[in-house]
Amino acid sequence: MTLQTRSILLLGRRDHAEAMRVAAGLTIFGHRVRLVFMGAPVADTPENAAQFELLELADIAPETTVAGEELPCLDPAALARAMLEADLVMSL
Repeated sequence: MTLQTRSILLLGRRDHAEAMRVAAGLTIFGHRVRLVFMGAPVADTPENAAQFELLELADIAPETTVAGEELPCLDPAALARAMLEADLVMSL
């Protein structure tokens, strides 16, 4: 049985650190992962800094819906397009 690779949109809504861990882990199976932080700015903590390094190794460029962040910001229309284009949408 072979695993089909998917395009996954992961919405980091409640736990940004866990969303980063899950996103990086999904790439192990060859899935294409897009991570969008929502709800609040990503806290500047040592744990999050380590998870950002993991994202870099997994070749995931996170985005956000929170204005004023250093990350690329998606407006509602762009987020809707991303959701429609993904094979699977997950929320953490």
